[in-house]
Amino acid sequence: MKLILSAGSLYTLPLAKVFEIAKDTGFDGMEVIINHDFSFQGNRERLQELQQILPIYSLHAPFFDIDGWGNKISQLLRTVELAVDCSIPLINFHPPSWIALEVKFWRWFNRVMDYQQEVGRDQVIITVENMPCTGAFKSNPYLLGHTGKLINFLHDHNLFLTFDTAHMGSSKANFLHDFHLLYDSGRMRNIHFSDYGYGREHLLPGHGVLPLTRFLNHLRETDYNKTITLELSPREFPEDETGIRESMTEIFEYLCQETRHRLPSAAAEGAQSGAAVDAGLA
Repeated sequence: MKLILSAGSLYTLPLAKVFEIAKDTGFDGMEVIINHDFSFQGNRERLQELQQILPIYSLHAPFFDIDGWGNKISQLLRTVELAVDCSIPLINFHPPSWIALEVKFWRWFNRVMDYQQEVGRDQVIITVENMPCTGAFKSNPYLLGHTGKLINFLHDHNLFLTFDTAHMGSSKANFLHDFHLLYDSGRMRNIHFSDYGYGREHLLPGHGVLPLTRFLNHLRETDYNKTITLELSPREFPEDETGIRESMTEIFEYLCQETRHRLPSAAAEGAQSGAAVDAGLA
């Protein structure tokens, strides 16, 4: 199992700084969201420079308009090209939104019969993300909002899944039950990890209502050996870099403990020192 940080968790900082913080914390790699920073030329070189700091395990295709990237179909295909050029193994994207009337995208989305071959060119793993319910009536503004329909679509179109815990927690589904349904489909290749509660997504574990420790324990009992991607809102962190680093270290150590992931030596020494202090105060 690889522990990954989504660059979107600290999108208010320069990308290189986010990579440095992730590396110093001990993360195995990064997920990069294609945003307005990629409106210009030289994106291949930009990613290759970042890869010198820490490996990039996945790219998140744009979920809003970016100058020069075209419509949602073009955005996804361009993201795949970038991933192939930079040897990045996985792409994540959002399904069409019915509330946004993405009719052209939906027709194309439904017409692709083999995403791994036709879109990923058998070089990049293509995953779609389960999406959140919003509003007072908990409606899902995206297609494939029902777990059963999502599973059927994944199988019928050879498409893999990025499972988002906060998005699943926002729905009326049973969180752990539907996770196991999706896991048992054999289509899960990436997990976006964060809490949900009180109408807010991408919270720190414990700031919402989801049984995330139980979830990680369940996950540890499976044969899952892909990536867990920490995807938080920047509002969950302090504004100063020292505070950000301290908070990031705390959540990383929690993830290592609950997944039995090996702590890097520096983090392990810090955790042992903290345990010794706690023991001395007991």
